[in-house]
Amino acid sequence: MEGELAARLIALRVIGGAFALILLVSSTIRFRRRRISRLNLLISWVVGLSIGFVAAWPDLFNPAFALFNFRRGGGRRLLALLLLGNLALLAMVLRSLGQSDLVSRDLRLLVEVLGTRSFDRSAVASLPAGRKIFVVMPAHDEAQNVGAVIRDMPRQVDGLPVVPLVVDDASTDGTARAVEAAGGLVARLPIRRGGGLALRVGYELALELGAEVVASMDADGQHVPEELPSVVGPILRDEADMVQGSRILGEFEKESHVRHLGVRFFSRLVSLMTSVRVTDISNGYRATRADTLRRLVLEQDQFWTSEILLEGLRQHARIVEVPVTVRARAGGVSKKPKNLKYGWHFTKAIIQTWLR
Repeated sequence: MEGELAARLIALRVIGGAFALILLVSSTIRFRRRRISRLNLLISWVVGLSIGFVAAWPDLFNPAFALFNFRRGGGRRLLALLLLGNLALLAMVLRSLGQSDLVSRDLRLLVEVLGTRSFDRSAVASLPAGRKIFVVMPAHDEAQNVGAVIRDMPRQVDGLPVVPLVVDDASTDGTARAVEAAGGLVARLPIRRGGGLALRVGYELALELGAEVVASMDADGQHVPEELPSVVGPILRDEADMVQGSRILGEFEKESHVRHLGVRFFSRLVSLMTSVRVTDISNGYRATRADTLRRLVLEQDQFWTSEILLEGLRQHARIVEVPVTVRARAGGVSKKPKNLKYGWHFTKAIIQTWLR
């Protein structure tokens, strides 16, 4: 029995030594090819050498084992190594996650800056002076639909000019040209990052250009532009700071039973989490007062529809729902992922926003 255990320990030491050698060699090669930094090289070597020494000369670490009462026999030293290895692995995973979050944040900020700088500010000269309503529409490959949406949009609401602003999320089908041909303003993102980031760029530009109310709607024709007065009306009458469109209160063309059940499920979930009744959390047809919009902390690049409403509730904004119509897509292909993936990411967005 003891001989069998010794043989297994020798095999484990051989595997550990081989792993250490592979780690040392591969990290050196990756450093020479500029795939990793010098710091990552040093970390890899410290880990590799530690594993190698433990595999080759485990008795060198007896003082450390004895310090924590992990003496020879009964597999106690092996247990100590497993514990230390797990702690080291956890530390490296947390470091990697921190670096990943930092890179993602920097990339997000870079794309937002490039998107705002892509906006042709010479077009601002044609805008009327005074109070304005901006309608921000994120769009990716919506050349078939976005022109009709802009043309159907009312030119004024309660005497205030309406300015359509489309943020082109790295489209490849001429979406930006279709927007300009229809008379809308357009900003372009250099890479596709999602409707949430595109919406933030549009919000920033709208606030910079003096918007009093900023509305948002889909560029694919599912929202009815003629209903814009109903969406912005409560804000103009000072009855609300944010207005959320609801297909449940209004009308909709059901494209998927699963999606319809998802709308009701997530709306009930948010209602339960916030103690505020919400009927259509995933509807992107909404309007927000400019002063309220400036206070919102928005971070989601995708699945952003719940984030805006939850942020408004967190800021104690006056929020009302109004009935709107949601039609089936007129043309093109939906950019939403499959139902399960969509539901999973939508749930994460809700939880992340709620936990702030």
